[in-house]
Amino acid sequence: MAPQLSEFVKAYDVRGLVGSQLTPEVMEAIGAAAVAVTGERSWAVGHDMRDSGPGFAAAFARGATAAGADVIEAGLCSTDMLYYIAGARDVAGAMFTASHNPAEYNGLKMCLPAARPIGLDTGLAEIRDKAQAILDGEPAPTAETPGTVTAEEFLGGYAAYMRGLVDLSGIRPLRIVVDAGNGMGGHTVPAVLGDELLPALPIEIDPLYFELDGTFPNHEANPLEPANIVDLQARVKATGADLGLAFDGDADRCFVVDADGEPVTPSAITALIATRELDRHPGSIICHNLICSKAVPEIIAEHGGRPVRTRVGHSYIKSVMAEEHAVFGGEHSGHYYFRDFWFADTGMLAAMHVLAAVGGSEKTLADLASEFVRYVPSGEINSKVTDAHAKIDEVADHYEAQSGVETDRVDGLTVGLADGSWANLRPSNTEPLLRLNVEGPDQASMERLRDEILHIVRN
Repeated sequence: MAPQLSEFVKAYDVRGLVGSQLTPEVMEAIGAAAVAVTGERSWAVGHDMRDSGPGFAAAFARGATAAGADVIEAGLCSTDMLYYIAGARDVAGAMFTASHNPAEYNGLKMCLPAARPIGLDTGLAEIRDKAQAILDGEPAPTAETPGTVTAEEFLGGYAAYMRGLVDLSGIRPLRIVVDAGNGMGGHTVPAVLGDELLPALPIEIDPLYFELDGTFPNHEANPLEPANIVDLQARVKATGADLGLAFDGDADRCFVVDADGEPVTPSAITALIATRELDRHPGSIICHNLICSKAVPEIIAEHGGRPVRTRVGHSYIKSVMAEEHAVFGGEHSGHYYFRDFWFADTGMLAAMHVLAAVGGSEKTLADLASEFVRYVPSGEINSKVTDAHAKIDEVADHYEAQSGVETDRVDGLTVGLADGSWANLRPSNTEPLLRLNVEGPDQASMERLRDEILHIVRN
């Protein structure tokens, strides 16, 4: 029996277990379906360091070329490097990665030319259904003249492009620790921030886990989990580094710790980069998802920008940014999006902005970040539930009956109280979980709202 693609085709990508869900046959069918559904006849295909990546990329290319598309075989890539290729060459893209997921997983992110996202609402559902039909026995689309496969190296072009977006040549000397988590940051950081391909910068890099290894022998490549940045924090403090950077598996997200090893929240990084972009582009629109700190839209407005609130998820924020021609966008999860980068997300460019801000100032990162922290966050709290939407309705009924409370359903449920506290409760796209984020003007108000909602959710 053919695998059921609906089990592992998610809201904006494919993510599943290698062997039982993801096979070369599945990827070949998706390659053929992607060409048939989108009509795109030029594709760049890349993969991360997972063992199954090269085989899956080759299988996708077989399906795509049989359907008449020409394929550029890009080889080892970070996800943002694949976006660079899609933007610079104006071709569609297929990136084989499971990001921060454990070693037994792989996945696929696709985009249209200019790195425009492909999600369930923008073609992924149709690609899924077409591929499923092929796997169930329908003949795959076949062109009279098959496409070609051409191998090409893009690391140097990517590095040069990134260097051109943020000038780091004139900053004061910095010592930084970079934890690549055995992921693709180990491939791209030496090229962009080091001197392997380009002139040296005034940055001394202490590399941590740069060896590409899809089994993740040291820790999972998910810096959002505190346990996975412990080694980075310790190395930063032990060496007296100015700051530390941690990338996830496919290096499209970047997390930052200061010289004391303390994490700097993605909301603070979003606000910091927003002020830098507004200095360059006064009055511009900046997007932020609805889980970012309330400080983010406040700071954007105070610096003359116009904040625009979006749903959580890269396909949503990219679409809004393109519609609004926003100069920058940030998410609580460490995804950062740039108009100069085809509205796509890149951990590398965010890291470069942080380095430019610290290196262009006599202040420490902690001092700079403190200017952008105004409220107390709970962090994301997950609760396992049997019916997520019923629980959301239950919480909504509780608060909508109260005066002075504002609610909306832009993404899950957002509740705002008169004391300035707010909370967002939304279902996971992949698991039977509700994700709760709460923020308050002080610890006590945050905890009060947090505990009240958790009481409803968990009872």
